[in-house]
Amino acid sequence: MLDTIEKLNILSEDSQYDLACSCGTSQKNRRRRTLEGKWLYPVPLARGGYGIMLKTLLSNACSSDCKYCPLRHDGNTPRRCTLTPDETARAFMNHLRRQWLLGIFLSSGIIGTPDHTMQLLTDTAAILRYKYRYKGYIHLKIIPGASEAAVRRALQLSTAVSLNIEAPGRQHFAKLSSYKDYNRDIIAPLKLMAAETSRGAEYAKVKCTTQFIVGASDETDREIVKYMDGIYNRLKFERVYFSAYQTGLGKPDLPGERNFTLDPGDRLTREHRLYQVDFLMRAYQFNASEMVYDDKGNLDLSRDPKEAWALSHPEFFPVRINKGDKEALLRVPGLGPVSVERILLARKNFRIRALEDIGIRGKLARKAFSYLDFS
Repeated sequence: MLDTIEKLNILSEDSQYDLACSCGTSQKNRRRRTLEGKWLYPVPLARGGYGIMLKTLLSNACSSDCKYCPLRHDGNTPRRCTLTPDETARAFMNHLRRQWLLGIFLSSGIIGTPDHTMQLLTDTAAILRYKYRYKGYIHLKIIPGASEAAVRRALQLSTAVSLNIEAPGRQHFAKLSSYKDYNRDIIAPLKLMAAETSRGAEYAKVKCTTQFIVGASDETDREIVKYMDGIYNRLKFERVYFSAYQTGLGKPDLPGERNFTLDPGDRLTREHRLYQVDFLMRAYQFNASEMVYDDKGNLDLSRDPKEAWALSHPEFFPVRINKGDKEALLRVPGLGPVSVERILLARKNFRIRALEDIGIRGKLARKAFSYLDFS
């Protein structure tokens, strides 16, 4: 019989398959493992920098049939186990005493029913909040199909919650699971999360995130970006994340297995391009409709999406570095928000004649040069 530490090691390891909110675009915000095999996740802090969060599953047993996940009910997972809420809370507090952690990310396979699983997750959070008086960061995974009452209980105890949207639309989702109904089990709770955390609502301070499993079904990038636009502009979620499906984890009849046209590196590049689109929309004032796709509706893997937009809009360039407004400068390939702020500050004091004048050098400076007018 496994003890708590052995189960935690197994479940922390298996949490790698539940990647919600774990991916990033640079090394500083990617997950890492401890020597004990537990996953630690960097989380950006409002004051700057990153805090570390422990992530684990409560159980790797699952009633669902997600074809992309090795933990599905008919998957080949050798050791199935479950932590009790008391075990999980106690193990986290013991870990917290040895190493400062920003918080905990709790998820789980579906144990019997969605609401039974949610009860175990929220019981764990309640033990941390009330028994141990823990006031730090708790991120709870909303289980697909959870009732409205279960979602609200999770919001009451959490700092943040997440529910994977998985695919852009019912048609693509149906190819990933027959156990779950897209509108009932995914879209309805996402909308509830949005309503309960909207401005002025009871849980307005709780952050909501979601994630696409990219390439498990046969969706296009255009479809993902369209849904991402709705998640930000209608649901007002904090972040959208992407996880590239890697071949071999799922069932052979998965569309991502049958139509495998990208090697593993290109699948990760596709994920990275979607993160770049996400950043363009959040930080560069780009609209979803401005993204450039190939004739199949996918982003160019060979260049970043801002450069692809620039090449398709030659009439917009060159931008005058000493006169152009902030929005125009943000559309110059090679210039990011920090560089643009540096430009705006510097030109108040002198005429910029070269990017090197303001400390912008190297590859990014070379990329930006041909899109700028220094007169």
